[in-house]
Amino acid sequence: MDVLQQQLLNGLILGSIYALIALGYTLVYGILGLINFAHGEVVMIGAMVTISVLSWLLGMHLPLSPVLLIAFSLLLAIPVCALLGMGIERFAYRPLRGAPRLAPLITAIGVSIVLQNVAMMIWGRQYIPFPAILPSEPIHLGSATFMPVQGVIVLLSAVLMGALLLLVHRTKLGRAMRAAAQSPSVARLMGVSVDRVVASAFVIGSILAAVAGVMVSANYGQAHAYMGFMLGLKAFSAAVLGGIGNLAGAVVGGLLLGIIESLGAGYIGDLTGGFLGSQYQDVFAFLVLILVLVFRPSGLLGERSADRP
Repeated sequence: MDVLQQQLLNGLILGSIYALIALGYTLVYGILGLINFAHGEVVMIGAMVTISVLSWLLGMHLPLSPVLLIAFSLLLAIPVCALLGMGIERFAYRPLRGAPRLAPLITAIGVSIVLQNVAMMIWGRQYIPFPAILPSEPIHLGSATFMPVQGVIVLLSAVLMGALLLLVHRTKLGRAMRAAAQSPSVARLMGVSVDRVVASAFVIGSILAAVAGVMVSANYGQAHAYMGFMLGLKAFSAAVLGGIGNLAGAVVGGLLLGIIESLGAGYIGDLTGGFLGSQYQDVFAFLVLILVLVFRPSGLLGERSADRP
């Protein structure tokens, strides 16, 4: 029971990150009907920029608390990721908007590879440590324990996910997004700038990706140029699990995938008689994706994507 409580808590923390990244996939798919496979690299860039700025600030010996230093570093990383998202949409996807779906898919993979190599040219192939400035005293919750930064990850993720749902359902931009997702041609006739709406979706997804990148690097204490690839695949699996194009589905899918992965990591040794260790936890994420695609292709909460004329 102690192991179960700990793994459920670990899954909630991991799932909160997956859900935040999955929302970026869902936003773009809901409007354009394409998968931005370069989204994971935006997560990586957000983590790398934040660590670089944070290290620079620490070298200046400013009389600021760790929270303020990280917040300031993140505030500088967010516009970098937002501009990157806008650039990807404008130069990689917009020219291919009327092309067969295979073309933007291949382009997304190409952009992902380019961003990985650019990151290696700037930061190298080695792991970049996250500065050890956060509190290290664990917090006990029943028989489970977690670090203060992990509690912040869950709370901040919940706030951001709630804010995004409010934006989509309660604001003018959100109405424009839903209109563009329903029918871009009709939305244009009603005065909606579809190009601006699509660019906004990429920007919002990139902002969430920047925050998620900081969460991942702070949680694991490091970042590297290849971290976005696996995170992106798992977040995409979460989006498919909940229902691609469905914002609530992305949240549910992310949390559920995180819990499944953590439970698998905790019990895979017992289930296989010690043959497999916790390092095989990634198998569960993709096993879930395969099962969902076979038995319920629309996801748990159903896919939301409009038919486009």
